[in-house]
Amino acid sequence: QVHLVESGGGLVQAGGSLRLSCAASGRTYAMGWFRQAPGKEREFVATSRWRSGRGYYADSVNGRFTISRDNAKNMVYLQMNSLKPEDTAVYYCAARGTYTGTNLAETRDYDYWGQGTQVTVSS
Repeated sequence: QVHLVESGGGLVQAGGSLRLSCAASGRTYAMGWFRQAPGKEREFVATSRWRSGRGYYADSVNGRFTISRDNAKNMVYLQMNSLKPEDTAVYYCAARGTYTGTNLAETRDYDYWGQGTQVTVSS
């Protein structure tokens, strides 16, 4: 069992930046971020595999958000720049313990979830 704890959410004006952090209690194969706005389904934001460390992003955030990992600390970060009001959501950290060949863009690809952190972008 891996426990995930997010931090770093808050209120920011459009065009601003926030950095989310997620601490895992153990080693993971992949860690990612999803978000859920009121009345909408949880959607993929970004993911990073342990080996490559290369990020894979949803089209809506590509070029604005950057995912990074510190494997020594079992941490994953999401740097969010040029934020827009439509980025407002609860952001969830997710982790998978074992290898998969999928693109890790579906909620079913992950075994563990954090409690979420609110990000609000004002216009």
